[in-house]
Amino acid sequence: MKPQFDPDRPIYLQIAESIEDDILQQAVAEEEQVLSTNQLATMYRINPATAAKGLNMLTSEGILYKKRGIGMFVATGAVAKIRAKRKKAFYDNFIVPLLNEASNLDISKEDILDMLNSDTENQ
Repeated sequence: MKPQFDPDRPIYLQIAESIEDDILQQAVAEEEQVLSTNQLATMYRINPATAAKGLNMLTSEGILYKKRGIGMFVATGAVAKIRAKRKKAFYDNFIVPLLNEASNLDISKEDILDMLNSDTENQ
């Protein structure tokens, strides 16, 4: 089944994020082999160069590594690297804008914490 890609984001990024998701969800463990460029290209019906770009991005980040003649594998420590990367992105994409808007509305950090705590108490 062909996945629905977000047309506003590069496919290679979505492929990389999908592999990261599999690693975080332990569908693929550290030191296990991931799908090859050709397998990804066939499965997603995309150009092999696009699949390779996603794999190469993860390789350059130290999340995957190549075993010559065998394939791509999940690096030891990949889970920690992915979590650190995503925590930073969460901070940059959500927390910073939230704090900026709170500042514009004269909402203190303590008020934000109170809001968060009251929300979790109501659940």
